[in-house]
Amino acid sequence: MSEQVQVSGATSGGASAATLVGAAPATVFVGPMAEGGEVKPPGSSVRMFLSVFAENRLALVGAATIIGMVLFSFVGPVVYHTDQVHTHILTANLAPSAQHPLGTTNVGYDVLGRLMVGGQVSLEIGLGAALLSSLFGAGWGAFAGFFGKWADSVMMRIVDSIYAIPPLLLMLVMATIFSPTTFMFIIVVAFVSWLPTARLVRGESLSVRTREYIEAARGAGVTSVRVIFRHVIPNVMGTIVVQTTLQVANAILLLAALSYLGLGPPPPATSWGAMLNNGLNFLYDGYWWLIYPAGVAIVITVLAFNFVGDALRDAFDVRLQRH
Repeated sequence: MSEQVQVSGATSGGASAATLVGAAPATVFVGPMAEGGEVKPPGSSVRMFLSVFAENRLALVGAATIIGMVLFSFVGPVVYHTDQVHTHILTANLAPSAQHPLGTTNVGYDVLGRLMVGGQVSLEIGLGAALLSSLFGAGWGAFAGFFGKWADSVMMRIVDSIYAIPPLLLMLVMATIFSPTTFMFIIVVAFVSWLPTARLVRGESLSVRTREYIEAARGAGVTSVRVIFRHVIPNVMGTIVVQTTLQVANAILLLAALSYLGLGPPPPATSWGAMLNNGLNFLYDGYWWLIYPAGVAIVITVLAFNFVGDALRDAFDVRLQRH
């Protein structure tokens, strides 16, 4: 809230300049007031957030890596043209060379081009599943925490029941029921990923709902749904953003696990996990280029999202921002 400060110029006779000319004292807006009366300049929260984030060198490396992976996967095929639709048996299992920098697969696909195509699928499903699971989990947790009592008990018991089932088993069942499309994989991965977000947001909502501005809004007749979306969720947005970033890494790993078990996207589509699964068939044949590129891509991308998520957690931490 911006504070108003009346500024009066004193004269030699002790009267203010405003009094002498018959005008009201000037009102100057000095910006938002922090706790303890400290004046906080507009935009300082954003600058402090960026400052805390920039202090984390690993986060900067992670952000640059994510941008690089996105460009590699989506812009790379425009620059590096390969045929990822038709098989080429005569060029199967070729070692890395000038023509094929990372060699070829057992059916003649260029591994570097395959890595780009697999990156598109992995990133699309990872980002899509993370966003979907965060939206659903945040809404579920906010409603449970805000209403409390029997609603909280019923909704969180549902969460606990799903938690009791191994995530991989749930994904295997769903993956065998539905057709293997990108949208289906987003739904499958999101279905087992929204639970942590729901628990975190529910805990934050239990704290937020007791604050004075929430009580004032409810006392003014604002509907509960409006209070949740206008006041509760925005105040736990930091938790949601951090959890979404970490969920991207988890979704990529879950997709890799599904693909490793042979339930990934059907050919000619692929993912990094499917490339790993295919390469393991030639583990003892010395074809290392069928395994390591996809494995390294998964590790680097997951670490990058984790680095960014950790930095966002620190940047959203109010105690660090006040430090």
